[in-house]
Amino acid sequence: MKRQGNVMNKIIEINNLEKAYKKAKRGKNWYREVLKFEEDCKGNLLLLKNSLENLTYVTSEYEIFEKICGNKTREIYKLPFYPDRICQWAIMLQVESVFIKGFTKDTYSAIPKRGIHLALKRIKKELKNDKVGMTYCLKIDIKKYYPNIDHNVLKTKLKRLFKDRELLWLLSEIIDSLPNGKGLPIGNYTSQYLANFYLSDFDRWIKEEKKVRHFFRYMDDMIFFSDNKEDLHKLLKEIKLYITENLKLQLKGNEQVFPIDKRGVDFVGYVIYPTYIKLRKSIKTKMIYKMKKLNKKGRLNNSDFASINSYNGWITHCDGINLNEKYLVPLLRKEKSDD
Repeated sequence: MKRQGNVMNKIIEINNLEKAYKKAKRGKNWYREVLKFEEDCKGNLLLLKNSLENLTYVTSEYEIFEKICGNKTREIYKLPFYPDRICQWAIMLQVESVFIKGFTKDTYSAIPKRGIHLALKRIKKELKNDKVGMTYCLKIDIKKYYPNIDHNVLKTKLKRLFKDRELLWLLSEIIDSLPNGKGLPIGNYTSQYLANFYLSDFDRWIKEEKKVRHFFRYMDDMIFFSDNKEDLHKLLKEIKLYITENLKLQLKGNEQVFPIDKRGVDFVGYVIYPTYIKLRKSIKTKMIYKMKKLNKKGRLNNSDFASINSYNGWITHCDGINLNEKYLVPLLRKEKSDD
């Protein structure tokens, strides 16, 4: 891909900063820090513009807290609305499309219109078209991916994508806002794109050099398919070497090669078999618990129905008609409260 230049000038344009401010405040109109910023919106945006133009911008201190995500506890890093979240939106409004152009079509997660259900749809389509070529699966993920992303490796990759020195300075400032030369903060808007970008060379190596036809990546969760089990074991050895030498990362240690007709592929919240798809057990268990709890209530409120519809969305994409009939349909017939 041709290296991109003259990006910083577009980032600091006042129209871009105004658009970034509007994006950053969505759903937060009544937050105290948003209201305080809006007391002098134009003046604050000009201050941000000047700090970026003069290369004096410094990432603010993070508020760090823990959040349970599924069966994992993650450290979440939160920056102030101003100037940091507006700044990161301003960056991504100009470089998002550049990153996306470099992703393979089967790169998912934190990319517009490339979420869980598109990944599932693509896998279903490939299974239908090439069942024999997808007899066996290699499933891997990377050990503590976000905390172990190497800053120097990432910045070297960015230099091959952008030739704008001011932009590279700004991205480096944000990347280095975590000490010790490692890690991207979960919670930064830029982090999700940088994390996907970090593996984009690996994606192309898999597709173009290793000629793996069926490969899907959802951030650092990856699945590879073949008609030959030994080929996948050989590929696994090469992958371990590649990510150690080129990315300074390690696999989690739970990688496996298995026939998908006997076990199914646990990926993006579903267990995928050649002829049917099940909801992941942990999601199904949580759904049943939640629906039984709602069933004991009298009238349901908007939040309750939002939860029901959310699970209905999950079930729509798998063979879950019995789950739907048993747990969701009765609740959808219940009377709605005025809450």
